[in-house]
Amino acid sequence: MATLTRMREAQSAADPRPGPFSSSTPTFEHIITGIDESFLWRLDDYPWERNVWNFHPEFEIHLIRKGTGIAFVGDYIGAFSATYLTVIGSDLPHDWVTMTAPGEVIEGRDVVLQFHPDRIREATRLIPEFAQLEDFFSRAQRGLVFHGETLAKGADLVERMGAEKGVARFALFLQLLDLLGTSSDYDILSSPEYSPKLDAETLDVLQRALVFIYRNFATDIRLADVADLAGMSESAFSRFFKKNTGNTFTDHVNKLRIWQACKLLAEGDMPITDICFEVGYMNISNFNRTFLRQHRMTPSAYRRLAPHRRSLRDDPAASR
Repeated sequence: MATLTRMREAQSAADPRPGPFSSSTPTFEHIITGIDESFLWRLDDYPWERNVWNFHPEFEIHLIRKGTGIAFVGDYIGAFSATYLTVIGSDLPHDWVTMTAPGEVIEGRDVVLQFHPDRIREATRLIPEFAQLEDFFSRAQRGLVFHGETLAKGADLVERMGAEKGVARFALFLQLLDLLGTSSDYDILSSPEYSPKLDAETLDVLQRALVFIYRNFATDIRLADVADLAGMSESAFSRFFKKNTGNTFTDHVNKLRIWQACKLLAEGDMPITDICFEVGYMNISNFNRTFLRQHRMTPSAYRRLAPHRRSLRDDPAASR
């Protein structure tokens, strides 16, 4: 318990504001589906108390309708923007983080559908067509993100469910499962090697370490700093972090820094050298090398290709 106490004290000192990185323990999320429902449909504002690194046995279909930020799914770290549609498998830790100002709320940022795959499997005895979803369930265990026509159609189905009840809503749910289960317009998020130790103690320490790193990645953050907060030696924390996030400490920090660099490149005209120092790199060569390794292009090439900047060039009125 000494480790948890130190982490809580450090986090409270770092930022006392409530929000997705509050001091609430990020453990198993208990999901209650109505007795007259086979799945849960929910519209969420952001942030709220469940915006933490969490897991649950239910599958989750998650539509982000507004805002931008960074997705954490297993050992995957990547940017998201509206519209963003994912499927998260049983017990796969996940979180979607948007930087907000104190007191800021993004109303209706997320639509969440949650259902237990075993209920579908049990129904297969009566409805054999449901067996076709088993391959989809297997792929979704690592997390899937959809794009192209599947994204557009899937987002529409998710939205339309909010206006329906009963059989009409369930019919849309089945259409959505069929669409996602038969689509090839997806990317797999988490690696097959990712196998965290899922217990409350581990997740509590890990969440607080992730929060500290997230809030300080643009500084000269060091492994020793986070290991000390966790009450571990550097070598012990390094093994702990790799096992439970799938990334080394250095890779995790680099992914966060490059994510922030991409936002700055796409959304403004800050010189690339300034961006390098703004996100925490001490020299431009290291920044360029890391950026190229993650995106297979230089920062200047990324800036030219960024969708937001293309839209501003194509529509002069958008920049006014």
